[in-house]
Amino acid sequence: MTESHRVAIIGAGPIGLELAVALKQAGVDYVQLDAGQIGTTISWYPLQMYFHSNAERLAIAGVPIQLPDQQKPKREEYLAYLRAVVQQFGLQVRTFERVEFIERSPDGRFILRTRATDGEHRYMADNIVLAIGAMHAPRLLGIPGEDLPHVSHYFHDPHIYFEKRLLVVGGRNSAIEAAVRCQRVGAHVTVSYRKSDFDSGVIKFWLLPEIRSMLRDGRVRFLPRTLPIEIRGGSVLLAPTGEDGRPIMTDLPSEVDADFVLLMTGYRQDSRLFEMLGIDMQGADRQPRYDPETMETTVPGVFVAGTAIAGTPRERVRIIVESCHVHVPRIVAAITGQHVALPDGKLDD
Repeated sequence: MTESHRVAIIGAGPIGLELAVALKQAGVDYVQLDAGQIGTTISWYPLQMYFHSNAERLAIAGVPIQLPDQQKPKREEYLAYLRAVVQQFGLQVRTFERVEFIERSPDGRFILRTRATDGEHRYMADNIVLAIGAMHAPRLLGIPGEDLPHVSHYFHDPHIYFEKRLLVVGGRNSAIEAAVRCQRVGAHVTVSYRKSDFDSGVIKFWLLPEIRSMLRDGRVRFLPRTLPIEIRGGSVLLAPTGEDGRPIMTDLPSEVDADFVLLMTGYRQDSRLFEMLGIDMQGADRQPRYDPETMETTVPGVFVAGTAIAGTPRERVRIIVESCHVHVPRIVAAITGQHVALPDGKLDD
């Protein structure tokens, strides 16, 4: 059986959920699908991680985030908040249902085929909103040993590394947070970074002095301008890098002992649905091309929302949740013709 809806939202992160609330309040029939649980990307964050943004900027759909300490939300607090928003507004999110195929039918509508635990499903929609985020898989180094069991691209729980030799690769927020927190629980931490110093302009302000202090007193070892070229059982080969951050293969590599390796080298977007729909992609970051007034892509009837507009950033991540709330009223207005107020009561103009 084929379900028919006016809008199909693909993705159930913060902006996808905020859009679902707005469409429901506007009386628009929609279906929302996500390959995982709501807030999947956030669930990958380290345990007890603090967000960079404050609670007011992370709040969605006009629902405040109330915290007992009035500080920035932690991972667990924000996931609980998103669950509460879903329940408060009675959102029906089809979680763990992956969209595997989309095509335009002869009548101009869109056909979606999905796969869930109970089998395949089929939907028809007049409009599609891709709120799929931008972090679907790790950015691989493509070196020998990257797939060994003691190597990970995700930092989840520092307890794992207690009294172990840990090599952290990277020099931005994820790497610095992993290094600081793992050292605090008793890991013997070494940081390898392809540049001469950390990217201090993008690191959380409370982490930078921590890592600087740990480097000064020798609690963390820093190997600047190095990059792994091979990971072995118990050690890693590091090559020196040039000004461009690329390894200099003519020089002899150094070997660093490591029981575990955390490759905090960034993540990439799965652009499969953009390509399947024929959306124009632009630049080295492979960003979807869209109209910033309506968020409609180069394919009529297909919109993009949230951090999905970022593509796969090669350098620092510039698109974050707090800058994407405005996408919601723009999309609702484009689909319905209704001018929708932002959660703080201001109109998007």
